[in-house]
Formats: sequence, C-alpha cells, structure tokens
Amino acid sequence: MPETPPGSPAARSGAAITIDEVAHLANLARIDLSDEELAHLAPQLSVILESVASIQEVAGDDIPPTSHPLPLTNVFRPDVVTPGLTREQALAGAPAAEDDRFRVPRILGDEQ
Repeated sequence: MPETPPGSPAARSGAAITIDEVAHLANLARIDLSDEELAHLAPQLSVILESVASIQEVAGDDIPPTSHPLPLTNVFRPDVVTPGLTREQALAGAPAAEDDRFRVPRILGDEQ
C-alpha cells in the first residue's frame, strides 16, 4: 500500500481538513466554489478522509492489495459472427429515414 504523506490530511487521523485545503483542492480541479460551499464541503471531506484512514489502519503489510475479494473469471460468451439486419430491416423500425439512413433532428447549429 502506498504510504500517506506525513503532512496530508489523511495522515492527521481525526483532524479536520481546513477550508483553505478545500479551496486549494478546488483550485487544482478548476472548480469555483463560494465561501459557503467551501464551509459546507470541508466537514464532508473530513469524514471521507477519516473513513479512508480507518480502512488503512485495518489493512496490514501481510495482506496483499486486491481489487476484488474473490478471484474473477471471464463470464462472457465467445464472439460468434451471426447474420445481422439488412439495411431495409433496420430502417423499417425507424420513425424517419432518408437516403438509406436514419433521419434524426439536428442538434448542432450551422457553426459546427
């Protein structure tokens, strides 16, 4: 497991993340937060960091890191080529067709 940097909020078990730290993280993520949003998010992030810290305390060096508790096996069927729909069959269920294509409403203006 990667070690937590000594000065990071997660290393300060029980210590709350400060509003300044939340503002710094928001700045790094290019998220513009108001003072009220910063004050609201700081305690929530503290709870998240405390939860992660408690999990890190449980995981010891003798426990290998895993992504799943049980081994995974591939449950997909093998790819088999099967005949598909003809163009006419596919377009038969379309609400609108034009020039052997599905007709859809325009969502972009002329600038695109």
